[in-house]
Amino acid sequence: MPVYRLSDALVFPPPEEADPSGLVAVGGDLSPERLLLAYSMGIFPWPLVEKPLLWFSPDPRMVLRPRERVVSRSLRKTLRRGVFEVRLDTAFERVVARCAEIPRRGEAGTWITRDMACAYLRLHELGFAHSAEAWLDGELVGGLYGVSLGAAFFGESMFADRPDASKVAFVSLVQQLEAWRFELIDCQVHTEHLARFGAKEWSRRRFLTALRRSLDAPTRRGTWKIDLQPQDDA
Repeated sequence: MPVYRLSDALVFPPPEEADPSGLVAVGGDLSPERLLLAYSMGIFPWPLVEKPLLWFSPDPRMVLRPRERVVSRSLRKTLRRGVFEVRLDTAFERVVARCAEIPRRGEAGTWITRDMACAYLRLHELGFAHSAEAWLDGELVGGLYGVSLGAAFFGESMFADRPDASKVAFVSLVQQLEAWRFELIDCQVHTEHLARFGAKEWSRRRFLTALRRSLDAPTRRGTWKIDLQPQDDA
């Protein structure tokens, strides 16, 4: 199956034309305009060092509806105890940097290249990319980041330097997204970690249909803040 090679034109092929691995296209750049177009079409970049830029739309797709989140009993206890302070958008660049440094099982390096980090920092400055952070005694110990369009949040990566730190940041963000009436969180590909939170595999068709509907909502741009008390997922 031929793979579409991107030119300077701001265009992607339909995600339904992806190959069996989910690969949609090769090449292009990480400009804000191209990234936002990609996410709006259900496509995301996956760079490799010293390799052409790759763009994917896998089938199936891992998705979490905020209202369908699952929180374990032990994590609920941690949330109730308030072990970590959770903030949004106060250390975006540091969160991305830590995500790039964390060793990943089965991976020799990081897909968060320097160009990738700079691209998402630019999206953050434009109000489209956001971080959720777990702090302990004034120290950043866990977090995640992603992109927001309409009523959809596209998760990119997370890290934890303390047990449960990234989990608390994630659950707190999901609670906030539910309060803001977000319809879906794109988790990209299956992991057992995400499945434990209630994420499920959807067909690409189902995901793209839900994504188009979620993009009818206005995008919540700018700096995010927690604006509700943490809820008890009892």
